[in-house]
Amino acid sequence: MVEEMGEAIAIIKKKGDRAIMDDASVRGAFCEEMADVLMYYNDTLLRYGITTEEISKAYLEKHAKNMGRDYQAEYENKYKKD
Repeated sequence: MVEEMGEAIAIIKKKGDRAIMDDASVRGAFCEEMADVLMYYNDTLLRYGITTEEISKAYLEKHAKNMGRDYQAEYENKYKKD
């Protein structure tokens, strides 16, 4: 899955956002790589018997947690000089 993500990222880096939006062949290649990522992701969920309910619950909980975070403060504290 990581290799497929790398291939999708390579398209972003080499072709840019605009090409993914405006060039049908670039968009098609990008969609194909993202489909590969999704296939590996789905296979991993199936391999470990993770249900749609479990992943949905985890996603919503993580989203709520992230929405409550203060990223600016976390960044400042992480790189604070002692």
